[in-house]
Amino acid sequence: MIFDDIAAFAAALPQGRALMGLDPGTKTIGVAVSDRLLSAATPLETVARVKFTLDAARLAAIASHREIGGMIIGLPANMDGSEGPRAQSVRGFARNLAQSDAFRDMPIGFWDERLSTVAAERALLEADTSRKRRAEVIDAVAAGYILQGALDRLRHLRADHHDR
Repeated sequence: MIFDDIAAFAAALPQGRALMGLDPGTKTIGVAVSDRLLSAATPLETVARVKFTLDAARLAAIASHREIGGMIIGLPANMDGSEGPRAQSVRGFARNLAQSDAFRDMPIGFWDERLSTVAAERALLEADTSRKRRAEVIDAVAAGYILQGALDRLRHLRADHHDR
């Protein structure tokens, strides 16, 4: 189930389950996970892309092991907000995931990831991370930024809902 609207995504989430955030690139997929309270995102790993079935199997193994209830995928919009070939590629990836057995019933949402890699790179530089280590973890850290942005928005939606 793919949702473009974060509020509809939030409404479809099962209670008490963590979320998985993805930063899909051409060569790797950065993966981050949240806690069950949906408050904090943690970079988990970088999956080297091989072919879709193998990539999806690795993501499914993570989702099963971590009892994931929903997925946020970084959508690389252009700076003017339009969607180019990279965004269309990510939407295709999401559609393929949504059609796979492991993710058929899982809510999948998108989050604007325009500056996530820049923010991740800055954080790793500030932490004085070596160039080799940065290359190994940048995609997972970017996935963490994507997921944290969505978690923060979900928290605001829940607060607005409780205020009514």
